Amino acid sequence: MIGRLPILDIAPTVFFGGEFVGVKAIPNESLTVSATIIREGHESLSAEAILFDPKGKESARFAMRGVWGAPDRFEIEVKATATGLWHFSIEARSGDLRSLSERYPILVERERALVGAWYEFFPRSEGAIRTKDGKIISGTFKTASARLDAVAAMGFDVLYIPPIHPIGHSHRKGKNNSLTATVDDPGVPWGIGNSDGGHDAINPELGTLEDFKDFVSKAKSLGIEVALDLALQASPDHPWVKTHEEFFTKRSDGSIAYAENPPKRYQDIYPINFDNAFPALIAEVKRIVKFWISQGISIFRVDNPHTKPVHFWQELIAQVNKEFPEVLFLSEAFTRPAMMHALGKAGFQQSYTYFTWRVTKNELIDYGREVAHQTSHFFRPNFWVNTPDILPFHLQSGERNIFAIRALLASTISPSWGMYAGYELFEHQPLAQGKEEYLDSEKYEIKIRDWSDASKKGATLAPYITRLNEIRRRHQTLNRLRNLHFHPSDSDSIIAYSKRDGDDLVFVVVNLDPKNPAECTIHWEMWVLGFEAESFEVIDQLDQSRHTFSPHTRLRLDPNLIHPKSAGYNVGRILTLKDSSILARSKK
Repeated sequence: MIGRLPILDIAPTVFFGGEFVGVKAIPNESLTVSATIIREGHESLSAEAILFDPKGKESARFAMRGVWGAPDRFEIEVKATATGLWHFSIEARSGDLRSLSERYPILVERERALVGAWYEFFPRSEGAIRTKDGKIISGTFKTASARLDAVAAMGFDVLYIPPIHPIGHSHRKGKNNSLTATVDDPGVPWGIGNSDGGHDAINPELGTLEDFKDFVSKAKSLGIEVALDLALQASPDHPWVKTHEEFFTKRSDGSIAYAENPPKRYQDIYPINFDNAFPALIAEVKRIVKFWISQGISIFRVDNPHTKPVHFWQELIAQVNKEFPEVLFLSEAFTRPAMMHALGKAGFQQSYTYFTWRVTKNELIDYGREVAHQTSHFFRPNFWVNTPDILPFHLQSGERNIFAIRALLASTISPSWGMYAGYELFEHQPLAQGKEEYLDSEKYEIKIRDWSDASKKGATLAPYITRLNEIRRRHQTLNRLRNLHFHPSDSDSIIAYSKRDGDDLVFVVVNLDPKNPAECTIHWEMWVLGFEAESFEVIDQLDQSRHTFSPHTRLRLDPNLIHPKSAGYNVGRILTLKDSSILARSKK
């Protein structure tokens, strides 16, 4: 029933599975609460948004304001101050009349749920060596530990590693996904399980469990969280094949069905059947997750969750987070939007996105608006510039500026972004023309990279990546999502946007053309920036150059001209106000 003063179309709310589930937020993140409030006649109305803390106690009230151009619509920004399940309601008043809406949940999770700079490497490649006779000796957790310092130096705070478990021998894949493996082929890490164990075991070639714990410990000492892969599938040699036959689908002849994604066949992988023994399966997966939590893992990157039932993830994540609310799950689901969004609503704290394929100005603006303003209540994006599975076409030229452009966009549009090792070395050879896959993919072989030599020769994007992550750490506004606003410019090559959080305002301008200079007028929408001025001075955080802007700023970006302090690239600018007090004065 509606109240005496109808309070309608309340937002943000997320209705999923027959109930309202928590809107996603982190501590002190702005969340715009809005509603349509009406009454008969012409008497004035007022409204307040009320926040209730995880104990159900009223925490704060916020006077709502009318929305310009939208009669009867009220809104206000609210902030929850700590983690936990909060609620909000809206109270409307008119004279002696009073109506109070129901309470709607806000799930406030730790900051890493929204914010992070992710890096991915294969431990077996880090520290690997090639002997004189050409044989490759796998890297280990001990040798991979030496790479952690460089990862931290670039400013990454999450390290994702592919599966570290024993790899099956039956139907093991060879180089470039060959169906015939040699004795020296190390196998695909996602083909999990052999006589050495399954999902709760360490591949002996990488070391011991103690070596892994030391690896995680060193990462933490450097400010890096290790994200472990959770891939719910098994090789034909996995212990589950004997101990849990009910986890798999059997053909009429009694054999277990391998994975297929026509026309591809994955004879080295048995998919899990989630309908055969659901209670036993969820108990086993929870046991595995808790085991790795006990080893120091607090983030799981889930492989292909869209090929498993959504309700499985909802139940698993809810059970794990009830006991370990700090644990996060990243959904690796490049699939249809409805499924990606459902997984977010089911509990995944973060998700891979379509950013990898959004290239043009219009594509970037449309997608940026979608993730920042249309889906951010249930879908947190992580912008990856590449993955071991995906070498996007725009990188295949090897043009260094495009690598810088994509990193600049990813790290400033989204609070979380990621890159897979080799990106900084401009690796770009495709498997074949028309394929978005790497030649000599690291999924099927150990890759030896000479990081030191690349650094000496200046053949690395690492200094630029380091600068981007430094700027992100200095400016909290870049670590927020819902504050993204695109500003008009009269060039298809130049994209301009801003982010403001309190008195922290950042302008970003990027030339999307890696080869040619572009010039245009950017029309800064001052009502979004929150101040009025005929001109204002800004400082480029990439090269410390100073510029004078106006509401209509003429700007030229030439990717062929390199400023000596710009870490080697002139593809865009990240600017802040020289005098930020202009923002404080504007409030008065």
